[in-house]
Amino acid sequence: MKKISQVLNWLSSLKIAILLLLLIAISCAIGTIIPQQESDNFYYENFNNNPFLGIINGNTLLSFEFNHVYTSFWFLLLLFWLGIALAVCSFRRQLPLLKSALNWIDYKYPRQITKLAISQTIKTKNSSKTLEKLKINLKKNGWNIKETDGRIAARQGALGRLGPILIHLGMIILMIGATYGALNGQTIEKFLAPGRSIDLLDRNKNKKLSIELKNFQIERDPQGRVEQYRSIVNVIEQNGNIQNNEISVNYPLRFKGLTLYQADWGIAAITIEINNSPKLQIPTKAIPELGEQAWGTVIPTKKSGEDPILLTVNSELGPVIIYDSDGTKLISLNVNDPAKEVKESFIKIINIIPTSGLLLKRDPGIPLVYSSFAIILIGGLLSIISTKKLWVIYEEKDSLIYIGGLSNRNLTGLAKEFPNFINLLKN
Repeated sequence: MKKISQVLNWLSSLKIAILLLLLIAISCAIGTIIPQQESDNFYYENFNNNPFLGIINGNTLLSFEFNHVYTSFWFLLLLFWLGIALAVCSFRRQLPLLKSALNWIDYKYPRQITKLAISQTIKTKNSSKTLEKLKINLKKNGWNIKETDGRIAARQGALGRLGPILIHLGMIILMIGATYGALNGQTIEKFLAPGRSIDLLDRNKNKKLSIELKNFQIERDPQGRVEQYRSIVNVIEQNGNIQNNEISVNYPLRFKGLTLYQADWGIAAITIEINNSPKLQIPTKAIPELGEQAWGTVIPTKKSGEDPILLTVNSELGPVIIYDSDGTKLISLNVNDPAKEVKESFIKIINIIPTSGLLLKRDPGIPLVYSSFAIILIGGLLSIISTKKLWVIYEEKDSLIYIGGLSNRNLTGLAKEFPNFINLLKN
């Protein structure tokens, strides 16, 4: 039993809790700096030649599960350990303190009063009247009173002792919710052009619901810089119900445990005509070599597939810039400009189709996380409340009243109230 007690004391020590919080904070920093959930080749290519902190290459990074920090074995172990430490601390320290605050302590002898942090001895002639005034005043100011044989015990703010327990409980629930969400959550990032949809499947691979993009708009300032982008989406349930919603940056859609964010935008395709041909919708792809927001596609100018040209665009407004195969700029075309000759072919830009970058997250731990925030907030507010206790003993032989009190964290506040109690007993 002694060894078990020593282990529990070690688990619930403040030093261990601080160390665990420090390790968790460092782990979260690593998870923020190192890209998460990428392919193994990504880490080999990026960290074998340029090791993280100069010592951690791709192989080491994958071995220590730095590619998925928040679901790694060691990170979950840290969270579990911290949860155990908080639970042990609550049961071994905070619950006894709460129980002590709720229990009435009956001081029967004057010497017990005089040993308190704040105490006073008062000479009185009419003990019953002065004690009655004191009791009325205490009740009026929210004190709970217990009277036994001329002795008075009073307390205020005992509920404050519940605060640390609620904070510990909230932190444990927060870690459970975050862990459950990390292990069972789902994140899908998809670029959709208007008219396209995402099908979400359940665990049995059956379609649960679909999200269809109806319209996508990009709002720009007079200088052409993007200010906001909005998507009009239809959420189609399995039973056929359809809900029409608008989402934009900082204004996501929340639907039955799913959260749909407006995360990005891009260019899906360029519609062109070549030599009076039918309208051709040519898909584009990002070209990071030309800049952060540059998309393009390569098309041949001859039926044989030879002599290709590169069409690039950096805005849904245009223009489309056309380059030769050697990188020489040939021409710049705006939407609905008349067809212009490019290497013996006449090309016309019909439209540029933007694409909406949608981020879909399903986190089943969110209700637990939000509940934990509420519990921690309530616990924090309760912790502000100081617990104050007061005792009064009347000694009939010498006509003396002994009064004393203590407080767990606001002894100065009790000391400021004490003169009022003395005045009530003297008058």
